Amino acid sequence: MNAPTSLTQFAPDIQQRAVPAELIAGLQSRFGAQCSTAQAVRDQHGRDESAFTVPPPSAVVFAESTQDVADAVKLAAAHRVPVIPFGVGSSLEGHLLAVQGGISIDVSRMNQVLAVQAEDLTVTVQPGVTRMAVNAAVKSEGLFFPIDPGADASIGGMAATRASGTNAVRYGTMRENVLALEVVTSSGEIIRTGTRAKKSSAGYDLTRLMVGSEGTLGVITEVTLKLYPLPEAISAATCSFPTIEAAVRCVIQTIQLGVPIARCELIDAGTVRMVNTHSKLGLREEHMLLMEFHGSPASVKEQAETVQEIAAEFGGQSFEWATTPEERTRLWTARHNAYFAAIQSKPGCRAISTDTCVPISKLADCLLDSVAEADASGLPYFLVGHVGDGNFHFGYLIDPDNAQERGIAEALNHQLVTRALALEGTCTGEHGVGLHKMDFLLTEAGAGAVDMMRTIKLAMDPHNILNPGKIFRL
Repeated sequence: MNAPTSLTQFAPDIQQRAVPAELIAGLQSRFGAQCSTAQAVRDQHGRDESAFTVPPPSAVVFAESTQDVADAVKLAAAHRVPVIPFGVGSSLEGHLLAVQGGISIDVSRMNQVLAVQAEDLTVTVQPGVTRMAVNAAVKSEGLFFPIDPGADASIGGMAATRASGTNAVRYGTMRENVLALEVVTSSGEIIRTGTRAKKSSAGYDLTRLMVGSEGTLGVITEVTLKLYPLPEAISAATCSFPTIEAAVRCVIQTIQLGVPIARCELIDAGTVRMVNTHSKLGLREEHMLLMEFHGSPASVKEQAETVQEIAAEFGGQSFEWATTPEERTRLWTARHNAYFAAIQSKPGCRAISTDTCVPISKLADCLLDSVAEADASGLPYFLVGHVGDGNFHFGYLIDPDNAQERGIAEALNHQLVTRALALEGTCTGEHGVGLHKMDFLLTEAGAGAVDMMRTIKLAMDPHNILNPGKIFRL
């Protein structure tokens, strides 16, 4: 497979489907001011954090209820016009781009926490609720929702992309933490999948099918999530290492020894410099692990001491603790802002982001070879990783109008994914396939598996109106 360098290689079906005036009139009649065709609104809903530029949707519907979503889909389906769900626009792989035209359904106004079932450790929310809003709503019950992809993403978007983030090493991903869904199908029918029960053997697992389907099988309108008790004690620490390899070897040994670390993030020295500049911090500008421990005071102390001993074996030094909520928040906010710190370091740039994940035993081999390739390319980049579960991200910083830089970045990404797949890893640990990784999915899963996905897609969406042009080509 050749490394792609242009949008048409990712989306040969970039040709827009016609959106008839009759449909726009029908949407405006049904939704009034909730339907906008203003250029600025359309442009806002026609871009995400990817480096692709695609024409915007023809109209935006601001849904305020499940019935709004159903009615919008029914109107679009009658004209076989694409519908693309929109949450907060933080996706990295072109998920919300209208590559075949159509209308955008913005669910950000569907932002209510519908029910907190504290005794069962569950919460039911609308899709536009963000993860921070969920945690604000359940904190008084002594509970929290751990999935933390960095951006204050919408829960619907997180479910659609099967997101994870910094806490996944201990708490899992959206796959493990979504119990039930309400979904609008391609015909506008409203269905429910799953229940609040902790387990079920009742038929096909439609919840897991929808989680990670990226809006191609249905529009999520309600989500029931697992919650967890707030830890009695939390402690965060940073530790600097002389080399990336030393930091990664420390992580591998920590995981293999079964230490229940809650978060374990790698930040390379160059990215630490960017973070210091952006967030006005004074972190040591060396390769760094940022860790967090959850549990009772005694267990947190034991975990931290064990990891500190392991780190010392690999040259780790300057173990610095952040035990107050304010100190921890400052550290994790800086980590989550690494992407924006990097973008700010090269004004006008965009980032080609990678998302490979490999078995933990293969992490050092995959990461170190990829660092060497990135350094040799001369292209500026940032490197962060949820290395506790084998997932790491390069962000290659490019001028979006410079074809040569884009070509170099895509070639680096291609080499990295090829290496990860050879090590029995995946092309995407958490960002999803979207527009950017369709060829990689075919290599990873094989033609037979992708054909099965197409069969499911066409059975559930025969006219291909649900976020077309994503995950695979029809």
